[in-house]
Amino acid sequence: GIVVLGLNRSHAKNALNKNLLKMMAKAVDALKSDKKVRTVIFRSEVPGIFCAGADLKERAKMHSSEVSSFVSKARATINEMANLPVPTIAAIDGTALGGGLELALACDIRVAASSAKMGLVETKLAIIPGAGGTQRLPRTIGVSLAKELIFSARIVDGEEAKSIGLISHVVEQNDAGDAAYRRALALAREFLPQGPVAMRAAKLAINQGMEVDLVTGLAIEEACYAQTIPTKDRVEGLLAFKEKRPPRYKGE
Repeated sequence: GIVVLGLNRSHAKNALNKNLLKMMAKAVDALKSDKKVRTVIFRSEVPGIFCAGADLKERAKMHSSEVSSFVSKARATINEMANLPVPTIAAIDGTALGGGLELALACDIRVAASSAKMGLVETKLAIIPGAGGTQRLPRTIGVSLAKELIFSARIVDGEEAKSIGLISHVVEQNDAGDAAYRRALALAREFLPQGPVAMRAAKLAINQGMEVDLVTGLAIEEACYAQTIPTKDRVEGLLAFKEKRPPRYKGE
């Protein structure tokens, strides 16, 4: 039930170009309707790098109209990632800058090695984050601190990222260079025993509820809760509780 999507464009530090975005969009689209998928982990196959952001060498060759189209495609692809119905985890074992951090911000949970470097550095290039960074970073760490990081183009390590709430877990890097990925796998395995329909409903309730007032959010929770009542998952969960055994969920 755990799907791992690994970035592997080593010669360009996993920089996002047209082709990589196209492959990411295709992969995410395939996951949306696959009921066997329970959790998705985004990681890098390139040691020391998560994603260096947009491919500036490719962008330099683009006409201005192409740049707008590229940024729109990046924003749409990352939005699709954010809207996946199952939990998503970003395993940041290396540098995540610009669009790379925006990709991680679109995940539900972020885990990073203490040595990892993260930042939205676009203002150094006289542009702003264009794939969700100006919206998701304030929602993650607060408005004032998000402004400070974006205005300064500051890069933080894993320890500081944990202290400001940018990531959920920080781990010491191991010799294999995949400590964050291993922690992400452990988290994903914690999610597996839970009811699949309930997990999807919980994510939907949280995501939609965070964008509205409390009264509306409670109505959203009620509607999402109602989705779980007639499911086989819920019947199995209650039966397992009664029989004092682990539930055996198959999903619906």
